[in-house]
Amino acid sequence: MDAPLNAPSLNDSAPNGTSLHTVAVIGLGTMGTGIAEVLARAGREVIGIDISQAAATQAVASLEASTARAVRGERLTDEERRDVLARFRTFTDLRAAADADLVIEVTPESYEIKQQVIRELDGVVRPDTIIATGTNALSVTRLAAESARPERVLGLHFFNPAPAMKLVEVVSSVLTSPAAVATVTELAQALGKEPVAVGDRPGFVADGLLFGYLNQAAAMYEAKYASREDIDAAMKLGCGLPMGPLALLDLIGVDTARTVLDAMYAESHDRLHAPAPILKQLSEAGLTGRKSGRGFYTYAEPGSAEVVPDALTPLEGERHTRGRTVRSVGVAGSGTMASGIAEVFAKAGYDVVLAARTDEKAETAKARVGKSLARSVDKGRLTAEAAAQALERITSAGSYEAFADVDLALEAVAEDLEIKRQLFATLDKVCKPGAILATTTSSLPVVACARATTRPRDVIGMHFFNPAPAMKLVEVVRTVLTADDVHATAREVCATIRKHPVDCGDRAGFIVNALLFPYLNNAIKMVQEHYATLDDIDAAMKLGGGYPMGPFELLDVVGLDVSLAIEKVLHREFRDPGLAPAPLLEHLVAAGCLGRKTGRGFREYARR
Repeated sequence: MDAPLNAPSLNDSAPNGTSLHTVAVIGLGTMGTGIAEVLARAGREVIGIDISQAAATQAVASLEASTARAVRGERLTDEERRDVLARFRTFTDLRAAADADLVIEVTPESYEIKQQVIRELDGVVRPDTIIATGTNALSVTRLAAESARPERVLGLHFFNPAPAMKLVEVVSSVLTSPAAVATVTELAQALGKEPVAVGDRPGFVADGLLFGYLNQAAAMYEAKYASREDIDAAMKLGCGLPMGPLALLDLIGVDTARTVLDAMYAESHDRLHAPAPILKQLSEAGLTGRKSGRGFYTYAEPGSAEVVPDALTPLEGERHTRGRTVRSVGVAGSGTMASGIAEVFAKAGYDVVLAARTDEKAETAKARVGKSLARSVDKGRLTAEAAAQALERITSAGSYEAFADVDLALEAVAEDLEIKRQLFATLDKVCKPGAILATTTSSLPVVACARATTRPRDVIGMHFFNPAPAMKLVEVVRTVLTADDVHATAREVCATIRKHPVDCGDRAGFIVNALLFPYLNNAIKMVQEHYATLDDIDAAMKLGGGYPMGPFELLDVVGLDVSLAIEKVLHREFRDPGLAPAPLLEHLVAAGCLGRKTGRGFREYARR
C-alpha cells in the first residue's frame, strides 16, 4: 500500500551532527543540567525546559558554578565562560523547543510522563527535528510509537556526571531512521563523547550489566552476609572499581535502581534482575540515597556526598576478642599466589617457611620472590637492604614437615577440593597445637577443609587476591566452626601485613567472586545473543562504569577455564538458572581457548 504523500520516510535525510546547532533539553535535574552544560560548552545553543521555575533557576546556578570552577582551573577563559552562559536559556513552556534541531528529554523514568512529552512535542517541533529520550530503563520503541514521526525518535543515554563521563549509548528501535542515528552519533563525537550503538532493551549495555550486579550486592547485604562497608570495600579493592555497589546505589538513587530493575525483569524474567526487596523497602520509606540524605548509608544532608556515622557504622576498636600470637608463617604451594603471599609476610617481618612437594619447586618459588623484590628495588618501592632482609626471612622446604613450629599455616595449592583436603589432613598432623590453618581458596567450601582436620576450630579462609603483593584486599572467611580468637587473629595479621580484611561467611564466591562472575557471565550472554560486540561492551563498562578493564579483557586475563569453574560452583551452590554458565564460555573452554595464557580466548593474542 502506498504511504500518504505527507508521511515521512525512513530514508528522509536528517541534518548532520554539526548542523544540530540548537538543542532543547527537557528536564533540568542533575542529568539534564549536565547534558545542557556539555552542549553549551561545545558551542551549541541550548534551550533548557522544566515545568519548575526553581529547577530552571538551579540549572543556571549550577552552570555558573561549574564554569566558574573551570575558569579557576584555567580550563576556560572569562570570555569563554560568558559565551557558554549566554548560550543557555531556560523556559517553563514546552513550546520553547519550537526552533530546536534536536530535543533531548530527561524527564522522570515514567512511561506516562515521557509519552506525554513526546506527544506534545509533535505539535511543537519541526518535522525534521530529532527527538531523543534519555531513558535508561524504558522501551525506546514503546516511547517512539507515541510520536507521529517514530523514525525520528531514538535513545541518547548519557552517564552521570554527564560533563565527565565519556560514554553515550545511542539506542535504535525497529522504527528508527538510520540517518537519525548517524546524525546523533556524529553529534556525540563532536561533543567529545564515545558513542556506542545499541539495540532497544532495558538497561542497554552498561546499565544492563551494572544493575544486575548492584541488585545482587543489595541482596547480599539484605541477607546479612556481609556489612555494607565490607561489600563496598571488597569490590573497590578486589576489582579496582571507583565506588562500591551500595554507595553507587545511593548515588544513582535507590528508587531509580528499582525502576530500572523492574523494567529489566519484565523483559528477561531473570531472577538476578528481580529487585531485591530492600530496594522497595528503602524506596517506599523515602530513603532513596544521597538525594534524600539517607539510603544504604547516612549523609550529612540531602544531596551531600559526605557519609556520616549512623547506628550501623562499625566502631573503631570494638572487637574484644584477642587473637593468638603469630611470629612465623608457613606457606604451602609453589605457584604465583604462594610466592606472592610469602613475599607479603616476609616484607612485614615474619619468618616464613615456603614449602612445596619437592625442594626444587620450593626453591623455584623462593627465586620468584627474589625477582619480585628486585623489581620493587628497581622501581624505588623498596631499598636493596630491605629486599635482602625479606628474602633472608624465607626458608624453602621440600616437605610440609617444615611447618612443625609455625604459628600460621596458609595453603595456596591447586583449586581442587580433594587436593586441599589431603593437604589439611597433613597440616593437622605436622603443625603444633594452637597453630592456625588457613586456606586461600576463592570458591571452595572452607568448612570442607576444616573437616579434614581434628581441629576445625583452628581453620579459617584468608582469600588473597592476585598479585598478592599489590592487592590490598583479603576476604576473611569464617565457618560455623571457626573459633572467635582464630577470626580475630586473621584480622590482626591482615593489619600487620597492611591488607584490608573484609568478613564474610563460608559460601561459594564469598563477596567478590559472587558479585563479579555473574556480571561477567551476563556480558558473555550479550555477545552470544548478538546484542553488542566485545569491543562495545568493554568500552561501555570502562567508559560508563569506570571499570579498569572491560569484562572480556578481564575474562581473558583470569582464564576462561578458571572463570567457568567459578561459574559452575556458583550455579551449583545457589541453584539459580540465571547463574548457569553461558554456553559460549563452555564452548571456548572445550576448544582450548582459555585466554591470554593460550594465545586465544575471546580475543587473539600474539604468542610470546
